[in-house]
Amino acid sequence: MPRQFSSLSRRRFLQTSALGAATLVHAPAVPRAQGAAVKVGLLHPVSGALSYSGQQGRLGAVIALEELNAAGGIKALGGATIEAVLGDAQSTPDGGNAEVEKMNAAGVAAVVGGYASSICLSASQTAARYDLPYVVDVGVVDSIVTRGLKNTFRFGPGFGVIAKTAIDNLITLNDQAGKPAKTVMIVHEDSAFGSGLAKLLNTQLPERGFQILETIPHPTPTRDFNNVVLKIKAQNPDLVIPANYYNEYVLLARTMQQQRVRPKGIYSVLGGAASSYKFVKEFPEAAQYIMDCNHWFDPKNQKALALRKKVEDKGEFYTYEVYMNYSCVLLLADAIERAASADRAKIISALETSTFAGHVMPYGATKFVNGQNQGAAPVNTQVLGNDIQVIFPAEFASGKPVFPMPRA
Repeated sequence: MPRQFSSLSRRRFLQTSALGAATLVHAPAVPRAQGAAVKVGLLHPVSGALSYSGQQGRLGAVIALEELNAAGGIKALGGATIEAVLGDAQSTPDGGNAEVEKMNAAGVAAVVGGYASSICLSASQTAARYDLPYVVDVGVVDSIVTRGLKNTFRFGPGFGVIAKTAIDNLITLNDQAGKPAKTVMIVHEDSAFGSGLAKLLNTQLPERGFQILETIPHPTPTRDFNNVVLKIKAQNPDLVIPANYYNEYVLLARTMQQQRVRPKGIYSVLGGAASSYKFVKEFPEAAQYIMDCNHWFDPKNQKALALRKKVEDKGEFYTYEVYMNYSCVLLLADAIERAASADRAKIISALETSTFAGHVMPYGATKFVNGQNQGAAPVNTQVLGNDIQVIFPAEFASGKPVFPMPRA
C-alpha cells in the first residue's frame, strides 16, 4: 500500500468528492492571528477513463498546497492557509461543469486543473460565468485561450506551439540521420485534443516533406488495437506518430511490440505514456527508443529534483501531471499573495501581470498574453536504457537521440 500523505490515505483522498469532504491542508501554528482560509478548487478526473492522470494531477496540486501552508500560508493575508476543495470531473466535460458549479457555491477563490482539453474547455467556460479565475494545468487545445475568456490562464504550451516544436525537432533529427524517414502514419484519440493535433500534423508535415499514409482515429477508452496495428504493418510507414492518453498509448505500443511492428521511429506528439516512468518501468521493451515532444520538468532545477524524490518516496511515479499541477498551484498562490486578497477580480488582475519564475518547468518567467503563458515550451524526450532522457533542446539535453531505432 502506498505511503500516506497529509492526513488522508491516497485511496480515501482520491475518492473524496468536491464538497463532501473538502480538504484543508493545515499550516503550522504561527504567533499572529491568521486570516480566513482561502478556498481553491482542485478539479481533476480522478474516476473514469482518465483517472490515473487525474489522480497524478491531484497529487501534485496537494503537495504544493502542503508546502505553501507549511511555509506560512499567504503572508499578505496574515498567514491564511489554502483550503483545497476537491472536484472529480469523472473524465467528462459535464462532470467538470458540475464540479465547478459546486466549487462556486462553496466560495472558492479560483480553480486549478481539468487535465483533458475537453474538460478544460467546458469547465473554464462555466467558471467564466462567475468571473472565477481558472488556471489550466494541461489541456492543450488552443481554443481554450482564444475565446476571449478573461478568467482563463494556461500555464503550459498549447498544441500549436507543441506541434511546431515537434516538427522542427523531427526535421533536425531526420536530417542528422541522413533523412531515413519519409512516410508517416498518425494514430490519435478522437476528442478535441487528438483530433485537433492530427489536423495540425496533416497540414504541416506534408509542407515539410513527409507523406502521410493514413490517419487513424480511435475513441477513449479503446480496449483493442490489433486492427490498427495490422494497418500499420500493412503500410509499413517509416514513422508512427501516436497522440492519445495513457492507457491507449500503452496498449498501442504493446500491441506493436507483440506483432513485431518496428518502424524506423515512434515519434510521439503529446504521447500519453511516452514520457512516463510508469510505462518505462512496467513495459521496458515496448517503451525502448520511443521519442516524444511533451511537457517535462527542468532536469537541472534542484526544486524539480526534490519534488521528484518526494513523489517517489510516496511510492508514486513522477509524471507530467504532477509537476504541471504543482507549478500551477504555486503560480496561483503567487497571484493571491500579490493581490493580497481572495477577491476573484483582484486575482485575475494579478495573474494577468504575473512574472512568476518559481516553478519547476524548463520555461522562462511566466507572461500571459490573452491567457496563454508565453514562457511555456515543450521538450523532446527518448526512452534510453530504461530511463527517459531529454534530447532537445540542447540546453536541457541529458542524452543523445538514437534514430532510426535499432532493428534487433
